[in-house]
Amino acid sequence: MKKRVLNLERLRKVPPQFSWIDHRLVQENYFLRCDHSAWALYLFLTSVADAEGLSYYSDASLVRRLKMDPLVLSASRRQLIQAGLIAFEKPLYQVLSLDPIDAPRSGPVSVGELLRKALGGQP
Repeated sequence: MKKRVLNLERLRKVPPQFSWIDHRLVQENYFLRCDHSAWALYLFLTSVADAEGLSYYSDASLVRRLKMDPLVLSASRRQLIQAGLIAFEKPLYQVLSLDPIDAPRSGPVSVGELLRKALGGQP
């Protein structure tokens, strides 16, 4: 299917502040690691983070902005930490880079993947 811009006047541009979401969240099934409330928190944190992924918001502010129960906020934060997506030292959050593409994988690796890597190709 050939893509075309549907609304040229609203063409998305990189904003002056730093904020983006890595496509590998979908491609590498990161979405299976957390529930929807954790992803709401992650989206908020990626939206407000600086170029180093840093931001700071109190629990009270996050609860209010995300319309989230304090216990749900705590559980969501824990899920994101366990999934390796954020670091947290109250009140500072850091959105972490995703695992490097060449990071060792858990589980079986095909012979083809091993050969490609040994010959200098991409896994």
